[in-house]
Amino acid sequence: MIPAWPPLTSLVQHASRYALDRGATALAVDIEDVKLHGRQEGTNESSVRILKHSVQRRAEAKFPQDGMIGKLSDNAYNLFAFPSECNFSGQKFCLDLVKVIKDDAQKIFEGSQGGQWMVLVDAAKGSATDPPDLARYPADFVVFSFYKIFGYPTGLGALVVRTEAARILTKTYFSGGTVSASIADIDFIKRREHIEQVLEDGTLSFLAIASIRHGFNVIDALTTSAISRHTTSLAAYVRNMMMDLKHENGVNVCTIYGRDIAKVLSLDLGATITFNLRRADGSWYGYHEVEKLACLSGIQLRTGCFCNPGACAKYLGLSHSDLLSNYEAGHVCWDDKDVLHGKPTGAVRISFGYMSTFEDAEKFLSFLEISFVAKHKSSNGKCQLSTEAVPLSGIGWQQLAGNVQLKSIMVYPVKSCAGFSMYSWPLSNMGLKYDREWLLKGPSDEILTQKKVPEMCNIRTFVDLEQGKLFLESPRCKEKLQVSLAKNSFWEMEEMNAYGQRYEVMTYDDEVNMWFTEAIARPCTFVRCSSSKKRSCMNKVGREGQCRDSESKLTFVNEAQILLISEDSVHDLNSRLNSTDMQKDYSGSGQPVLVDAMRFRPNLIISGAKPYVEDSWRSLQIGEAHFTSLGGCNRCQMINLDQQSGQVRKLKEPLATLASYRRVQGKILFGVLLRYEDCIMEDGEEKNGKERWLQVGQEVYPSID
Repeated sequence: MIPAWPPLTSLVQHASRYALDRGATALAVDIEDVKLHGRQEGTNESSVRILKHSVQRRAEAKFPQDGMIGKLSDNAYNLFAFPSECNFSGQKFCLDLVKVIKDDAQKIFEGSQGGQWMVLVDAAKGSATDPPDLARYPADFVVFSFYKIFGYPTGLGALVVRTEAARILTKTYFSGGTVSASIADIDFIKRREHIEQVLEDGTLSFLAIASIRHGFNVIDALTTSAISRHTTSLAAYVRNMMMDLKHENGVNVCTIYGRDIAKVLSLDLGATITFNLRRADGSWYGYHEVEKLACLSGIQLRTGCFCNPGACAKYLGLSHSDLLSNYEAGHVCWDDKDVLHGKPTGAVRISFGYMSTFEDAEKFLSFLEISFVAKHKSSNGKCQLSTEAVPLSGIGWQQLAGNVQLKSIMVYPVKSCAGFSMYSWPLSNMGLKYDREWLLKGPSDEILTQKKVPEMCNIRTFVDLEQGKLFLESPRCKEKLQVSLAKNSFWEMEEMNAYGQRYEVMTYDDEVNMWFTEAIARPCTFVRCSSSKKRSCMNKVGREGQCRDSESKLTFVNEAQILLISEDSVHDLNSRLNSTDMQKDYSGSGQPVLVDAMRFRPNLIISGAKPYVEDSWRSLQIGEAHFTSLGGCNRCQMINLDQQSGQVRKLKEPLATLASYRRVQGKILFGVLLRYEDCIMEDGEEKNGKERWLQVGQEVYPSID
């Protein structure tokens, strides 16, 4: 089997794996260029420039045919598979390859062991604008996707098989609809006669199939030639504009993948543009950051390798050792590890279809310029953000002018549920006492948060220290729930992983679990953190190391024990949200949506400081309590959930506005993370502190350097 490597899609890879299992060999070829010279009379010559990769063979093949490996007879079959259009780079491949392989394969692949050659064309992408003419290009197999042609129905496509090729296809198993008769207790089976019946698996998606005719009506009305001209023009315009996009210092913003874009005609490329973005200093923006910001701007795009590992490795310059190193660093498909060892692990792809408009193209280009092009600092209002922590010892305390004070203390006993405010509250070696000490798990042990279950915000909580109880109530439950704070040795204990950390947790009985199940209208279990171990995870360079806060004992927090928010920074954010230059989400009254500090689920709220001065703090003292700053808090779309009305609304603000001026190395920072230092240095010796309390009104003494 010979798959063309740059467009090595999951379809071709799956076929290669199957062939290797059967004892066949596989060879990937890199088609750099195809130039078919005019066939002179009396000759049958052609020229194909290909790069052969190493031959693949499995010594442990599951179904080897004795004596047949590497000794193919004329009755054996070879398969050459290639796409009409690469779904990664948009490169179109000359369909004359079908005839070239059938006529000259033995010459092209010198040393092949004979046999007949068959050709598979993957037209899943190419059929949307240039469906192959099978009378002119007699491929044996062609696969295409209705989803890519029409945009609907999802996941539905077809396999076209030449009649001669259908006769050699066999199936190793059968399912509903593929047999005429079978007897269970003897070896008797009669398969159906026609190829479309033999390959059928169970009940067809007849409702989706019924919608296909409407898609064909659209295509017939527009014609594929008109669609091709329309999409090619849009892609060419956007591609050229992206190539001209530069930072203030002249560095190109966009790296577009494919053949030498400046030298190829637009007609040689499909309506696909795959790219990565660079900062002004030459470092890469991660594709995950691009995707997150695009979503906030109402733009949907695809990121990663697009199920095309061959082209991804080729165009990103990832060697075998790079790919293995990335995997060992924890990178797998669908994760957010978008830059490792200084190289992107995937890319960003945009595609144009018959429904795309020039306005869509302009919106995307505007998004790139606003979000990723570096301009004068004075014009974009960016501030310098600090994310490094320094040791607490040896630092002198400074009180900022303006008497910075602790204005509010918030505790969230159950992760992602509502918290409560207190005038004073004790600290423990895990931060605020009882903060994020409980959480809800789903049926598959997934951690439930407001991102998945926004209704969790309606579960109100309160810890009564005198009674020693956690009180919970929900508008969906008639009775309030009371949970003892005392740790009962008879409770069942189990271990669980959460946020890269191993926890020992206590579980509760069915009565407690049923209360929460009713409160959020989905099955769940309630657990309490009993103990945690230090985190061990992958750091920025991909080696095993420590997470941001590795020195603390943590409850079910994401990154650190305590989150501090400045009320003055929130006021500055609201002034930007109120600006006519910003895109806004509006309420029913037509007024811009503003936020208060509680939108960020802080533990501590301070007032009296200049906006964002907290970014420069290295440590601080509140009352007798000492804290180390661990840097800015990376915000996500959870802050866009509006919970004030009792109904949860998903908006795009304030994250979209924060992204315009608070973005650093792929993170959107707002607020600072703190670690409580329950041990202090006295006369050069470490002393265990007594239980300390925070109290509203206490002054904040930060240290800047």
